[in-house]
Amino acid sequence: MKPMNPIRRSLFALPLFALPLFALAAVAVAEPPATGKPAAAAALNALSQEETAAGWTLLFNGKDLAGWHNFKKETIRPGWQVQDGTLACVDPDNAGDLATAGQFDWFELDLEFKMGVGANSGVIYHASDTEGAAWATGPELQLEDNAKATDPERCGWLYGLYKPEVDPKTGKPLDATKPAGEWNHLRLLLSPEKCVHEINGVQYFEYVLGSDDFKKRVAASKFGAMPNFAKFDKGFLVFQGDHGKVSFRNVKLREIRK
Repeated sequence: MKPMNPIRRSLFALPLFALPLFALAAVAVAEPPATGKPAAAAALNALSQEETAAGWTLLFNGKDLAGWHNFKKETIRPGWQVQDGTLACVDPDNAGDLATAGQFDWFELDLEFKMGVGANSGVIYHASDTEGAAWATGPELQLEDNAKATDPERCGWLYGLYKPEVDPKTGKPLDATKPAGEWNHLRLLLSPEKCVHEINGVQYFEYVLGSDDFKKRVAASKFGAMPNFAKFDKGFLVFQGDHGKVSFRNVKLREIRK
């Protein structure tokens, strides 16, 4: 006969009233220690090893506004704050447009954004400080609360130039956005061959900067009267901050080498 397992032998030796306490202790030992915060929260505003190896960089560290400044300024107005790990426009009356310290030509941008009720904002690229406003030189990927914002240019569109095809289910241009107060995912690809806008994993359209089609659309828009619009192959990345509350997180960029 094999000798009895020491743990089983000790159970037989315990008084009956002590068995529940022993069981609770065993469960406590078996459970892993608590981390103090959800795993998802720990991953915010961080790069994985794979992303770092692929050339991605963080434009916002989740802790401060390092690497940003108001457009054509060296400072940042108080309407922009770091709030719960997000880059947030909390006071659009005292925020203005926020620009990166560096300038970029061809890149892939990946971020999450959350709109306030009725708010609109935008991501402007290839912006130059040669004009008074960022949108006078850089094309703008529109961000907005599609349900309650008053601007007819909708979220994900290239402002005044490109919009998605009509969704046969709704009879309106394709709309993959989530309601105000919920996080959306944005991917913007800028390359010499093509530019792509994606919202929540849904591709809206493609275009080529400087192509005949692009130039034709610019000429037919309000930007046709702006001599420096879309004339720069490199410029600041700008978040608009004067048309409502908006928050950003996980702002990542990967430069594309020619």
